[in-house]
Amino acid sequence: MKKTIMIVLTGLMILSLCACGSRAAGSAGDTQAKSEAEDQAAQTTEQSAEADGTFQKVRHAEITVKDYGTIKLELDEGTAPITVANFVKLAKDGFYDGLTFHRIMDGFMIQGGDPRGNGTGGSDEKIKGEFKQNGVDNPISHVKGVISMARSNQPDSASSQFFITVADATFLDGAYAAFGRVTEGMEVAEKIAKDARPVDNNGSVMPDEQPVIESIVITD
Repeated sequence: MKKTIMIVLTGLMILSLCACGSRAAGSAGDTQAKSEAEDQAAQTTEQSAEADGTFQKVRHAEITVKDYGTIKLELDEGTAPITVANFVKLAKDGFYDGLTFHRIMDGFMIQGGDPRGNGTGGSDEKIKGEFKQNGVDNPISHVKGVISMARSNQPDSASSQFFITVADATFLDGAYAAFGRVTEGMEVAEKIAKDARPVDNNGSVMPDEQPVIESIVITD
């Protein structure tokens, strides 16, 4: 009897492996043997993929927005390890809880994570910009549903602010540190973008109209 295990990490990597073995009904020994064989097969596959540079480690996060719902993300730790580590740390510290999406442009992106709520704030630390123009190979394209880091004109100025694209914005490729993508809840991000009433051409939203980030939870 052949059992196929498929692990799909959408858009960033696709790995598949097959574990073969026979199983006798009610046999604990056979079940354990099969499990060990599957674990060994998975380890061999991952080692092989890592050797040729195709395997990327992935973390998962959930952004819950008040009155809108939850946006689920996969974070590409293999491509942007500094960026992901920073985002994960801030999320686990509760930094994002209660902050807002302060800059919103329908047909482009929603931006949040600023403790000042006006685009000028951040956390206590700034990180290296993991993008091509800053000497870092980052193949993640800014297509619809990608999460990336906001920054000033300085390449290593990213801190806590991030944005999620609600439409393709590939003109940002190579200039901003994309580090993951939406896996569920894209309609939440799109609704936030459509509901926004920015007061200028930069997408600034009045404080009392900024959607509130109730929490960002790292789920693995």
